[in-house]
Amino acid sequence: MSSTPVSIRFDDDVLDRVRRSAAVRDTTASSLIQRYVEEALRTQDFPGIVFRDGPAGRRAALAVGPDVWEIASALRDVEQRGDAAIEAVAVDFSLSPVAVRLALSYYGAHAAEIDAEVAENDRAAQEALASWKAQQRLVS
Repeated sequence: MSSTPVSIRFDDDVLDRVRRSAAVRDTTASSLIQRYVEEALRTQDFPGIVFRDGPAGRRAALAVGPDVWEIASALRDVEQRGDAAIEAVAVDFSLSPVAVRLALSYYGAHAAEIDAEVAENDRAAQEALASWKAQQRLVS
């Protein structure tokens, strides 16, 4: 992706906060500002989507629910299809079907990103299971 420089003015206290936040995250102020602007645009496009930090990095989530990748993974794995799948996942997560549809809409716009998060979770789960099985062989 190419980038184009742009001049923007920040209040001194805002820029100080951005610089401190960037330093804590081991990134540049420019990268952090770009990420925040991109996230703000996405939340504007998808009201009800927020972004959270966590052990796996920053990810999209429902404001009142789980991460989008969790909804996508559940929709992939549920036996039902179509509206029945949306209803089933809504029940499983104690969400409204509207919230599941919001996550599905966000997924549609950012499928590669969400698919990568699902794949990473699947990989970590397989690694944890293999570790547990190895431990069980040792103590059994």
